[in-house]
Amino acid sequence: ELVESGGGLVQAGESLTLSCVAYIQFFADYNMGWFRQAPGKEREFVAGIDYRGTNDRYEPSVKGRFFISRDNAKNMVYLQMNSLKPEDTAIYYCAGDDNWGRLIAGMNKYWGQGIQVTVSS
Repeated sequence: ELVESGGGLVQAGESLTLSCVAYIQFFADYNMGWFRQAPGKEREFVAGIDYRGTNDRYEPSVKGRFFISRDNAKNMVYLQMNSLKPEDTAIYYCAGDDNWGRLIAGMNKYWGQGIQVTVSS
């Protein structure tokens, strides 16, 4: 099970950090990521980090503003979001899979319940 926290309402230009605790066995074997779904839109990939924490990938619109990290000792994944824009408003989901390709494609073994992030202009 994956549980997100840290969402909320912020103004444009502000920062927010999402956290995800993973209640799964062998967390250090899983690639982890963040996805989001805005109203009326399909869920999309935001950021991913490999199981060792040495490789990451970002959706182009967030690259340079969002940063994903993990702490394998604590079974935690984080998404630092800076310079937030109204178009970043969405429900954000934590996800995990032991296959990097499936992670990026959104075909994950594990999903969180999602947490709302709202950015006002």
